[in-house]
Amino acid sequence: MRFLFFILAGFLLLTSCQQKTASTSMSDYFTYGDSIQAGGVKMIPIKTPVGDFKVWTKRFGTNPTIKILLLHGGPAMTHEYMECFETFFQKEGFEFYEYDQLGSYYSDQPTDSTLWTTDRFVEEVEQVRQAIGADSSNFYVLGNSWGGILGMEYALKYQKNLKALLVANMMASAPEYGKYADDVLAKQMKPDVLAEIRAIEAKKDFANPRYMELLIPHFYKEHLCRLTTWPDGFNRSMKHGNGVIYTMMQGPSEFGIGGRLAKWDIKNRLKEITIPTLMIGAKHDTMDPKAMEEQSKLVQKGRYLYCPDGSHLAMWDDQKVFMTGVIQFIHDVDSGNL
Repeated sequence: MRFLFFILAGFLLLTSCQQKTASTSMSDYFTYGDSIQAGGVKMIPIKTPVGDFKVWTKRFGTNPTIKILLLHGGPAMTHEYMECFETFFQKEGFEFYEYDQLGSYYSDQPTDSTLWTTDRFVEEVEQVRQAIGADSSNFYVLGNSWGGILGMEYALKYQKNLKALLVANMMASAPEYGKYADDVLAKQMKPDVLAEIRAIEAKKDFANPRYMELLIPHFYKEHLCRLTTWPDGFNRSMKHGNGVIYTMMQGPSEFGIGGRLAKWDIKNRLKEITIPTLMIGAKHDTMDPKAMEEQSKLVQKGRYLYCPDGSHLAMWDDQKVFMTGVIQFIHDVDSGNL
């Protein structure tokens, strides 16, 4: 009987220690050291050539070896469609940041058109990096779509400050992206639908509601997000997007590319990227998945992740494959296996 008592006492002590360790670990993860707790939300000051502004960020967790900055697409969409990372990254104990770039809904929205250049956005990301205390020992950038352009451009200038780069669903050449839309994706549409879309585009009648009435079911639902019901976060991003900046840089829609980004092309510079880099492509994407695979071979330490059921937002419509591959890549970089 006395023997059983000591076994039970030992078990209770061990359980108590385990619970205390787990509790302490969770406490450390969610303690940011702020004088006023705001759920990780901070407005980070940004200096630009035309004045000082603030951008919205939200931090999740504390991890000195893994700090991930999420770069949303658009340009001038919002962090909201990337909220799906919250479930997966918190389980892994990653420290990560949702972030609305300048001009987006939750950040300041200045109207000076000289601000909307890739180079200026790169400098913004660098200032955000400094503000969150990240460096080459722990800084990961994960960009989707336009965020992928921004991530690649940031790496070309500031890779000395990066641990790794993840590019989700963005080709390194805007002209090749446009050609893929015209030569491959457009031909998958019904001829009468395509003809009506092209007629609207020829007239530059982009405010015509018929334009999106055609594009959403015949292009966006096929190549942007294939879920029957679009996620709430994606719907909010669509609702909150800054159309002025988006049109100025991307053009009137996702069906090809125009605006200031129309001639953007850094494909021949990918060989300059020496940090571990994950390129993510998807079968139904607006971006050619074969081009994404090629890009993984053009960088010096590349890996390719293919999402067979995914589209431009494979983080949603091929979520298991996407998140498993992303998380594995981050762990491999963190452990020195890549």
